[in-house]
Amino acid sequence: MANKEVSTAAEKVAAAEKKKDKKPANPNGNWFARAGKAIKKFCKDLKGEIKKIVWPNGKTVVKSTLVVLVMVAICGIAIFAVDQLLSLSISLLKRLAEHVANSGADAAETTEAAVIALRSFFIG
Repeated sequence: MANKEVSTAAEKVAAAEKKKDKKPANPNGNWFARAGKAIKKFCKDLKGEIKKIVWPNGKTVVKSTLVVLVMVAICGIAIFAVDQLLSLSISLLKRLAEHVANSGADAAETTEAAVIALRSFFIG
């Protein structure tokens, strides 16, 4: 009887050492199994998130659309006004440069005339 116990214990020790020698398997499975689990989890989470969405009613959608259209119109008008103002100022500077070049005055007088013209344009 003691002999059987020793041989059983020896077998257990041998089996334990054999398990140590083997490379442990990846507990998560191979790449395809992990990818499949990840996709399944993603789809499950996506379904849960979609359930949390609160869809607006038609009245809210129309109201929000009108607010967006009004804001786009206001921004468009503001950009148009700034563009026109800059175009006007560039054309005035161009006319001023042509006038100064055609007047035939010396450099000091042309500089002074340009400064006076710019002051009157920006100050009013």
